[in-house]
Amino acid sequence: MEKIIVQGRKNGKQIEIACSNLVMGAGDFLRADNMDFAGPILDQYFEMGGNIFDTARHYRHSEKAIGTWMKARGNRDSVIIQTKGGHPVREASDVPRVTAEAIHEDISVSLDTLQTDHVELFALHRDNPEVEVGEIMEAMHQEVEDGRVYAIGLSNWELPRIIEANEYAVSHGLTPLSFNSPNFSLAKVNRPRWENCVSANEAMINWHEKTGLPLFSWSSQAGGFFSGRFSKEDRSDTEMVEVYYSEANWERFSRAKQLAKQKGCTPIQISLAYVLTQSFPTAAVIGPENAAELKSSVLAAEITLTQAEVDWLDLKA
Repeated sequence: MEKIIVQGRKNGKQIEIACSNLVMGAGDFLRADNMDFAGPILDQYFEMGGNIFDTARHYRHSEKAIGTWMKARGNRDSVIIQTKGGHPVREASDVPRVTAEAIHEDISVSLDTLQTDHVELFALHRDNPEVEVGEIMEAMHQEVEDGRVYAIGLSNWELPRIIEANEYAVSHGLTPLSFNSPNFSLAKVNRPRWENCVSANEAMINWHEKTGLPLFSWSSQAGGFFSGRFSKEDRSDTEMVEVYYSEANWERFSRAKQLAKQKGCTPIQISLAYVLTQSFPTAAVIGPENAAELKSSVLAAEITLTQAEVDWLDLKA
């Protein structure tokens, strides 16, 4: 796996955090009471060159499972943790939690659950436009100053707010953003897959190209849209139909199949290679539940696409 560099700070000094461009997504498949299931996948990912885990306090048992695994393997110093906070609690999903108090609470709980004293990357899971960016960036900066976080980012924020937050940080001598984590995939969404989630649009892509800020994509494989499990005729999965079914996406799927045939791989591997072959640093969050799925993603990361092929896949040529 290739590495992308995320800028961070540790003990008051600038550091470079080398993250594998395939990020082990640790959402629902990590079951804290069954490490016999999760452990071998985590081990294999680590052995194949992966080093970064995407998790969140909101992801049920995920942080506990990663903490248990790291303690059992004694490998904390070789692992990069990206966790997230600011997500509404399940009992009050309509109540935003993007405040200085919530940031501090979420990081505190995450560190305890992960059995560590710091995380390398921390992002806000959601935005609340009613809260001034100053309060948010001041709180994030303080966590870096306290050594509990090395690099900060945002997830599911619209571009104008991202720019406003980063400009506030720079102008006030605070820790700037080191990464952004929206949804980004070859298939374009008709609506957000989940409420208040953000997908990278053309303006955001242009901004990443201009700034060179790393993008960590979630749902990078579009829920398996390119796996062959879905077809125009099969409309049984309501969410997939509403989010991804469109003539443009079916054409992208058709082109992915054509290119996959030429390169001797699968369409879903082409779709992942598309995410990883951009003109700015990108990493893709993956969620394999078995060795075969993990191997497929690792092989996809080795596929080389030309800019012409990237444009063609995305219907720009």
